[in-house]
Amino acid sequence: MSEIHKNFLKDSEKIVFDTEHRKKIKYNIGRYDAAVINGKRQYKNLEAAKNRAASIKHKVLENLDKYLNEFEVNFERNGGHIVWAINAGDAVTEIVKILQKNEARMVVKSKSMITEELELNHALEKAGIEAVETDLGEYIVQIAGEKPYHIVTPAMHKSKEDISKLFHEKFNTPEDFTPEELTSFVRKQLREKFIKADAGITGSNFLIADTGSIAITENEGNGLLSFSLPKVHIAVAGIEKIIPSIRDLDLYWPLLATHGTGQIMTVYNSIISGPRKEGEVDGPDELYVVLIDNGRTELLRHKEQRSALSCIRCGACLNACPVYRNIGGYTYNATYTGPIGAVITPHLKGMKDYKHLSFASSLCGKCTEVCPVKINLHELLLLNRNESVKLGYTNRSERFVQKFAKKLMKNRRMMDLCGGKIKNTIMRLFFKKLWGPRRSLPVFAPKSFSQLWEERRKQNNK
Repeated sequence: MSEIHKNFLKDSEKIVFDTEHRKKIKYNIGRYDAAVINGKRQYKNLEAAKNRAASIKHKVLENLDKYLNEFEVNFERNGGHIVWAINAGDAVTEIVKILQKNEARMVVKSKSMITEELELNHALEKAGIEAVETDLGEYIVQIAGEKPYHIVTPAMHKSKEDISKLFHEKFNTPEDFTPEELTSFVRKQLREKFIKADAGITGSNFLIADTGSIAITENEGNGLLSFSLPKVHIAVAGIEKIIPSIRDLDLYWPLLATHGTGQIMTVYNSIISGPRKEGEVDGPDELYVVLIDNGRTELLRHKEQRSALSCIRCGACLNACPVYRNIGGYTYNATYTGPIGAVITPHLKGMKDYKHLSFASSLCGKCTEVCPVKINLHELLLLNRNESVKLGYTNRSERFVQKFAKKLMKNRRMMDLCGGKIKNTIMRLFFKKLWGPRRSLPVFAPKSFSQLWEERRKQNNK
């Protein structure tokens, strides 16, 4: 068992019995659930929209090289610059080079999970560059010295009282500040940062191949300010973010909004097609897109699991997952959490160290049911489990038990010979520790079904 796996079990054990934490998550996800029910009412046929979205994403993944090349040609024709990065180290190096070339000392960042994947803020700090998160949730966790808890809702684990206390400690604001007062305070703080920023860094919800454009959707306007005010804009995106046409946005933007926050559409939707042109009053002088692999081609290599690259990062599977709702986001020790994280992280960060995430699931299938691009997440978790076994990432006792169980279950005579007493002894010897201290071991009946059936048959024939 890897150290990462041990920490996962330890952290899960701790958080699952934290009643205050569960109360906060239940409340926040409960509000999300209610909003999504309303949001889905905009669809006459939601299944048709999901099928269409899945079909387009499938076509992209099957022809990813073609669409990436089309995007690169059109984006550069618009005046932008493309940077290709094989891994996180390459991406960070190139981003720092761009910022140093432009003598940037402070950057503003809109919400972006891929920059979390790169641990970009830490790298910029080491390079002497201040990075300020401008999404409210991201700003809260940044000043708390934490990472995002959730793909869409970074501060989901905090109550309004927690946030008020945090701001009091960091900024000496009144302890009883209301959410509205806290938001107004942050707005004032960030406006100054936007005006003074030397560069803006964003993610990208979609990269549009036929127009060479970046599509960004958000609710606070901070993304819009992050790329329109500074002189340099760097958009960071995984290579899987491509969609074929600008016409596809009328499908994906509402799906993302509805499944992400329950809205019909998010408040700010921007399409960026190159740097500021002559006669335009705002926008950057230079625009870069950093296209990142960082393990994605490894996932693409797997014929079945590659469909996980269709994910549009709505977070619906996290909110639906009974495991995530109990153990929370930090226990995963990964950028992407919940069912989608459990599928992709073993491929992005290594099966050996992260295989356990694919086993941290009830396989209820709720994640697959809610996915707006119809990723069969629960089936992919099973495929990951199978792959980890084939690669030999199991210990001796697991192999012994599985081999013994297989041999036993394939032999009816042995099954009958091993009566309830023997089976219960085996359970106590080999499974008690694995079953956990808070669950009672299942008890086998003294006689098997076949034995009872045979006894009844003989009784009826008398």
